[in-house]
Amino acid sequence: DHLPDTVRRELEAGLPPRVRDWLIDVQTYPEETVGREMSQEAVAIVDTATVKEALKTLRRLKALPPQTDKLFVVDLTRRLVGVVRLEQLVTTPPRRPLADIVDRSPITFKPTEPAHAAASAFERYDLVSAPVVDADGRLLGRLTVDSMMEVLREEAEQQAFNPSGLSGEEDLFGPVWRSARQRWAWLGLNLVTAFVASRIIGVFEGSIEKLVALATLMPIVASVGGNTGNQTIALAIRGLALGQIDRANLWSFLGKECGIGLANGAIWGSVMGAVAALLYQSPMLGLVMAVAMMLNLCLAALVGVGVPSLMARLGRDPAMGSSVLLTFLTDSLGFFIFLGLASLFLV
Repeated sequence: DHLPDTVRRELEAGLPPRVRDWLIDVQTYPEETVGREMSQEAVAIVDTATVKEALKTLRRLKALPPQTDKLFVVDLTRRLVGVVRLEQLVTTPPRRPLADIVDRSPITFKPTEPAHAAASAFERYDLVSAPVVDADGRLLGRLTVDSMMEVLREEAEQQAFNPSGLSGEEDLFGPVWRSARQRWAWLGLNLVTAFVASRIIGVFEGSIEKLVALATLMPIVASVGGNTGNQTIALAIRGLALGQIDRANLWSFLGKECGIGLANGAIWGSVMGAVAALLYQSPMLGLVMAVAMMLNLCLAALVGVGVPSLMARLGRDPAMGSSVLLTFLTDSLGFFIFLGLASLFLV
């Protein structure tokens, strides 16, 4: 999938017919599905065989396919009957029927299932390989831990890019114009949010003119809020991705993060308030600074939980552009809280 079309066609033309037909079949499945990730290297044995016959079949192979930890047992129509682990096969008396030691309820996957869901199942159940079957239960191929770890790696890479609105598919050395176009939407949104934040500051221009200290202190309030929000949003995205956060415990998680925001805001707000009061010889300015920081840290926790949860509720990737929205809200409302309190009590 990562090769240019011309190179891929050239490569396919030089493959053996059986492999080429397999690739064509696999490409009929949608991207990011199990069908795209499955391999045809599945060792299948009929359920009428004995253990001795199964071992003889294995010995005729030049080499076992990578990550082979089990054999797939099928009937004469290639419907999957179950699986037999290799260690069980070699420790069972040779004359015993294979059907006696078959695990008839293995974990299986359909080719149209999402690949990330299969990868999560591999991680959850410590699977090394697993059969892929069609709607009638016929064996189509198998999944291996190697391919599933690649799916998880790509998903982690995408999540690393998403908070900034970038695409994990962007070629680091690709054409400048194409890469620029991929970033337009989020940069445009960032420009709009920055303009809104500047207009909020503009509303309080009169207050800033009368008390210049406000201009030097307000970036601190916004910066601390943004950092706190990023910590919370990282926990929220991870919890949603792993299924640790759902509707049943969302409010509990939100309450905990708001409590942490209030506690940190009270501690560090008091520290910065004392510094501001000493620096500008104004206890009231220090109090405003402390209260603004406490409120903005609580707001940052609320946004850090709310944004990814709302994205997930709407069926979108919780990480997509979350840091852009977080920065906008903590900056804009942080400026509004601090300058608003200052206008009420200081000017």
